[in-house]
Amino acid sequence: MADTHRFDPTILREYDVRGVVGGTLSVADARALGRAFGTVVAERGGACVAVGRDGRLSSPEIAAATVDGLTAAGIDVLDVGGCPTPALYFSVHHLGADGGIMITGSHNPPDYNGFKMMLGTAPFFGADIRRLGEIAAAGRFASGRGNAQAVSVFAPYVARLLKDHRAGRDLTVVWDCGNGATGPVVTALAEALPGLHTVLYPEVDGTFPNHHPDPTVPETLEGLRAAVAEAGADLGIAFDGDGDRIGVVDETGRVIWGDQLLAIYATEVLATHPGATVIADVKASQVLFDRVAELGGVPLMWRTGHSLIKTKMAETGAPLAGEMSGHLFFKDRYYGFDDALYAAVRLLALIGGSAQPVSAWRDALPQVLNTPEIRFPCAEERKFAAIEAVKATVAGRADVTVNDIDGVRVSSADGWWLLRASNTQDVLVARCEAQSAEALERLKQQVRAAIRGVGLEVPDF
Repeated sequence: MADTHRFDPTILREYDVRGVVGGTLSVADARALGRAFGTVVAERGGACVAVGRDGRLSSPEIAAATVDGLTAAGIDVLDVGGCPTPALYFSVHHLGADGGIMITGSHNPPDYNGFKMMLGTAPFFGADIRRLGEIAAAGRFASGRGNAQAVSVFAPYVARLLKDHRAGRDLTVVWDCGNGATGPVVTALAEALPGLHTVLYPEVDGTFPNHHPDPTVPETLEGLRAAVAEAGADLGIAFDGDGDRIGVVDETGRVIWGDQLLAIYATEVLATHPGATVIADVKASQVLFDRVAELGGVPLMWRTGHSLIKTKMAETGAPLAGEMSGHLFFKDRYYGFDDALYAAVRLLALIGGSAQPVSAWRDALPQVLNTPEIRFPCAEERKFAAIEAVKATVAGRADVTVNDIDGVRVSSADGWWLLRASNTQDVLVARCEAQSAEALERLKQQVRAAIRGVGLEVPDF
């Protein structure tokens, strides 16, 4: 029997594998993961896996160990080198690989790293990830002698991004790469696209010296806001560390959130695909779902998580989907995976083809009041049971409608509130949305009561 290996159980997560380098995640883990994943690919008759890595300081060493594990399982490796996560996804399609592994810590702090995987062109998550741990623990690895070769997809990826741009009025754009993996690609896009472009922090630097690359955190967008104001730009675009999540600010510096972006994109996509389904996660505003219906589409509320959304898109044939977190998915004219760089190009084409400023697109949506995501600690072994208990307290009430596809989303005349268990952290996540400040406060009180009702400490929000 081959050597066995045990992963720290905290790193095998629902959507990916992620941990602290030198703590919960080691080079030995990377080699074992590569070999276990290679075993799964071999079982399915595959022979070739594409591997990419982000700009974190630990990524080259972890990528090399992953490649060693894959080749030890008899898998050939196409090493596409440093790149954004969506470029790795693209490489699987472009190179005809049997799967892909991206070495990335995503938007986590610099000492984190991890793996996002594809089996064929589909996401690899949930039970698939847990099976890697089972294969490694039992030592049931495939054996062989695979080869590794370096292959660049930079030029074809940039060309593919530009393919769907439509010429319109010239725009002034500020891009914020945050020293993440998107820098080289954004620089190439800025040179190729019409208009005036300023690129902030394009140097790939795993210490993230300027700001942490997470565009869902408003504080990380302060430099982008200032640069947009200074340049008199039409908009600003930011990316997370590995380029699968987007953040946008309009010409006034206001953030356009993920669900608002999705509503803007739906205008174009539903004109091309009348009556099509548009998917968004349970954290998205009711404004989005109503807007999709107004445009003649079928709104579908689904579970949070990029792998879950991609899988549901494949099931339903939806041409467009998105999450509050800035993961946006285009099957319309593209592959259906979350690619913030592609989403940026599509946004520029849409705005450039309109005489309206970006703020007008945002202001065309009904204005509501909502809270940000409110996170508060809840032990891993307790969080899902707590949600079930809350669900029981609202079941059967005549004054509310409950959606329990992912946690509990309770809608009433006041608006809605959500309480769900995070799949990636030991926390519960709450959010509320209402038409007025008074209604919002009533919804907050309902959330507080629900939390107290299951014996948890009530957060201050």
